[in-house]
Amino acid sequence: MTEAAPTLALDPDSPLALLQKRSLSSAAQEEIEKLILGGQLAVGMRIGEAEMALRLGVSRGPIREAFRALEEIGLVRFEKNRGVFVRELDLAEAEQNYVVRGALEALAGRLLAARITDAEVAELRGIVKQMEKAAARSDKARYAALNLTLHRRIFEMAGNAKLIDVYARITKELMLFRRRSLALEETLGEHAAIVERIAARDGDGAAAALLAHVEHSRQRIVATYSGQG
Repeated sequence: MTEAAPTLALDPDSPLALLQKRSLSSAAQEEIEKLILGGQLAVGMRIGEAEMALRLGVSRGPIREAFRALEEIGLVRFEKNRGVFVRELDLAEAEQNYVVRGALEALAGRLLAARITDAEVAELRGIVKQMEKAAARSDKARYAALNLTLHRRIFEMAGNAKLIDVYARITKELMLFRRRSLALEETLGEHAAIVERIAARDGDGAAAALLAHVEHSRQRIVATYSGQG
């Protein structure tokens, strides 16, 4: 009988082992992030390391790495002797994020207006058309998803990777801030105006439209939540 070849133990500090660990922690981070942004892990909720490892079918090491990465991008917080919790923004933090987001959006609109192609114009207009249909059905979930898609595509089409990275973090943090409703009809007109300014290759107009849109969003949030205890 032919003997089976001996199995070699993988050195935990070898490049391959480290790569596998990073891959597992990255996958765990992505899954936990989806649970947070999707609302399955609510703001303020404690995330147990052992429970999450069991849920995702990995060891606790990658989960710890994922938690550290999620803390760096502002989605979780560590509390000494208590554990890891889904982070919640307060109103002041949300307002600060809106100010930064407005500046980023204006810059992205200006950059895109200078380089947009006809095919990209058609794509953005197509998203707005889908938003119109969602608004007509009062489908807030669909409208919200399209809203995120429209803004993300503006940044992607603008072609600045660093700008996209900063915007992604700001957006994720704002998604932690609970909102009761979306102003579908009002924001629909704002989105259409943004796309048309970009389509006209009007950098100043696109920047102004985006900045006004974000400022209106900030004002709605303040009006909604400033009176809550």
